[in-house]
Amino acid sequence: MGESFGTLLRRYRRAAGLTQEALAERAALTGQAVGALERGNRRFPHRDTIARLAVALELTDEQRAGFVVAASRPAVPWPAAMREAASGSGTVSPSQLPAAVADFVGRDLHVKAMNELLGNSSTVAVSVISGMAGIGKTAFAVHWGHQARAQFPDGQLYVDLRGFQPGHSPMSHATAVRLFLEALGIPPRRWPTSLEAQIGLYRSLLADRRMIIVLDNAYDAEQVRPLLPGAPGCLALVTSRNQLTSLAASHGARLITLDVLTVDEAHQLLAARLGTDRTSAEPHAIEGIATRCAGLPLALAIVAARAAAQPHLPLAALAEELARAQGSLEAFYSGDAATCVQTVFSWSYHSLGAAVARLFRLLGVHPGPDIAAPAAASLAGLPLRRVRPLLTELIGANLIIEHRPGRYLLHDLLRAYATERAHADEPDDQRHMAAHRFLDHYLHSANAADRLLSPARESVTLSPPRPGTSPESPIDHHQAMAWFTAERSTLLAAVDHAESTGFDMHVWQLAWVLTCFLSRGGHWDDDAALQCAAVAAASRSSDPAAQARAHRLLALDCAHLGRFDQAHTHFERALDLAMQAEDPVGQARAHIHFAFGWERQRRHDQALYHAQQALILYQAAGHRSGQADALNGVGWIHAQRGAYQEALLSCGQALSLHQELGDRPGQAASWDSLGYAHHHLGHHEQAVICYQHAIELHGDQGNRYYQAEALIHLGDTHHTTGDLDAARVAWQRALNVLTDLDHPQADDARARLHRLPQRETHRRQ
Repeated sequence: MGESFGTLLRRYRRAAGLTQEALAERAALTGQAVGALERGNRRFPHRDTIARLAVALELTDEQRAGFVVAASRPAVPWPAAMREAASGSGTVSPSQLPAAVADFVGRDLHVKAMNELLGNSSTVAVSVISGMAGIGKTAFAVHWGHQARAQFPDGQLYVDLRGFQPGHSPMSHATAVRLFLEALGIPPRRWPTSLEAQIGLYRSLLADRRMIIVLDNAYDAEQVRPLLPGAPGCLALVTSRNQLTSLAASHGARLITLDVLTVDEAHQLLAARLGTDRTSAEPHAIEGIATRCAGLPLALAIVAARAAAQPHLPLAALAEELARAQGSLEAFYSGDAATCVQTVFSWSYHSLGAAVARLFRLLGVHPGPDIAAPAAASLAGLPLRRVRPLLTELIGANLIIEHRPGRYLLHDLLRAYATERAHADEPDDQRHMAAHRFLDHYLHSANAADRLLSPARESVTLSPPRPGTSPESPIDHHQAMAWFTAERSTLLAAVDHAESTGFDMHVWQLAWVLTCFLSRGGHWDDDAALQCAAVAAASRSSDPAAQARAHRLLALDCAHLGRFDQAHTHFERALDLAMQAEDPVGQARAHIHFAFGWERQRRHDQALYHAQQALILYQAAGHRSGQADALNGVGWIHAQRGAYQEALLSCGQALSLHQELGDRPGQAASWDSLGYAHHHLGHHEQAVICYQHAIELHGDQGNRYYQAEALIHLGDTHHTTGDLDAARVAWQRALNVLTDLDHPQADDARARLHRLPQRETHRRQ
């Protein structure tokens, strides 16, 4: 990682012949502060402190650059998890900039100001682009970002911080940092546990790179600061409706405020979209349109779309219509600009047919960042074949954008307007029914996808979906994973919406059907947040079984995250609830999960106790499937304790019971456990046979993750016997599956392959 900041500071101070007190006096600091910096007690020194020290030490430009880089690195040794995470990155060059806006015009002075930032490579460049909604902040940032891509060869990061999305909280910087870590190629399993360490890892990954980081739609400076790079070479573009002047003081940010387009620039925009012949023929009308639209690019684009759709309509008629119209977005604007935007939106809305207008305002009820066509159909209570043409009409009216095939979003202003129209024009009961339909859509679609990911998992009985709801039905494991991946942000937003609007049953049921997908991807923080909401919702519903289930899942997330004290609290609560309900099967499930928590801590005696308690309870309840699972769990823990003969006995009993019940996923799990025990007893031929059974059964059931896990075990056995080619084949197959699933355990398979000698070397031996 290079020389630490403290070491570098001490070396430069001594070279200058200064004591700590003398340097402190020059830099207007205290001697204690300089001492703390040299000892590494402050991990990321303040930017102003670094600048004052550099001046006091009379550093050259080259020395100053190295000084700033060192200051951006952790001043204490990295935890092993951070070292491991960073070592797996370095080749990922994300390219997340959205597509540039067509027919971009004007902003020449602002482009020049941005270009000036490129001339100083010794500091972190930060630019804050502010202005009212609809002024084109995002369009400008993306336009300039595409122009400057060649000077930032290591890629671009982009996130919409949702600072001003009506009805929703801004994205936390914790969520944004995790999104960036994923984009930089760090799988969730390899993230440090604490947020501070995650921020440190993110900044360290950016060190010595040249990247553009676009932080779009920020609410305030505090949301942005943790996301700014800590070393020179990168450029951060922040867009916000607020000026964020504090970033100029703390980070030397260049503040750029976008104003409305001039009449000439508005003319250029309209000419680009309508043709110069038409606009030149009516210059006074163009001036009137620009005036009534207050030069807002978004408003001008909507007017241009109306004019393009009616090529024979005089532009003067449009200008006159705008002058007569009245708007309805006072809560978002004031003054002339507000009047114009209100006019344009109102005019666009009222020009829609009844069905299209209803769909538009219902989109204001939907909580997600975007929406897929099938979900829009359920939202409106219409068949998909009827909704697709309505969406196409909204695109043509510039009221929604199809930003990815089949997925649609609204600009913030338009979302606000749609929400306003929903409350004004849609009766309360109709809005409630629409919310019920889209929550049913996501719940039943997610449940169908979850059954494909984990068919042997405990099921939850769902109420039938509301009439008019058309849930999606993935046909295989691949489609289920693709659906969950595409809808992840919307599903999380749906749970938030259900919680805030009183749909408690949807809260805990959505949390239940999402947990397998989120856990498989290592998104335990997200799942823990859902299960916290599920615990509260189930408590309000007075449903002890749902409460116990939510506590169990929250405990599992805490165990995965290393929060073992919290995990044990929730495990105990789940067990207490099941005991109060006199539910022996629920108690058994709590014990099984409790065993997992102890196993994560390598407390195998405690884990074995709970697995055995689960077995006793399942036997007393006559729950034969549970007995088989518990027998396999007991056997697996025996194997982890080194009691391989006991493991063979217990897992053999589990296999027989699973075979008797026809439980093929259970058979596969038992075969894998048996293979593990045989492997450690030196019964390598038997281990290979067991693993092959497990691999075949998991493949038949579409349980690809567990198939990959068995392939890793098979490769371990081949490696032990010296059959390196067979080990390579098994581990490569596992890696292919895990990579396709985007599962964090892919790194384990990759590491095994890297430790193998090259084929040519092996042959010479």
